[in-house]
Amino acid sequence: QVQLVESGGGLVQAGGSLRLSCAASGRTFSSFAMGWFRQAPGKEREFVASISASGGSTGIADSMKGRFTISRDNAKSAVYLQMNTLKPEDTAVYYCASRKKFSTISYAPSGYDYWGQGTQVTVSS
Repeated sequence: QVQLVESGGGLVQAGGSLRLSCAASGRTFSSFAMGWFRQAPGKEREFVASISASGGSTGIADSMKGRFTISRDNAKSAVYLQMNTLKPEDTAVYYCASRKKFSTISYAPSGYDYWGQGTQVTVSS
């Protein structure tokens, strides 16, 4: 059974930074692409970032380019989301996700098969 556990969320002032972590277990982590999504109250789940199995390819949502960075450490079975210059509109529950069969990145929630429980990020103005 695949398990994804996010951590690192919290309350931060606008302009601040947070680093989210996602620890994976239950499968060969280094073979599959990973992603981060977020969901604000009353809104659909939104793509944030994705990284290929090797870490050589990444994708970031346009509104987050230059502020957010995704990375992974296959030796630790972990993926990270570094978030800088946070804005109140970044407030959401952030979810880590894993693809089941593919090593390449995906921008759609439907491209992922396993999900964590989410971690709350709140940015105050």
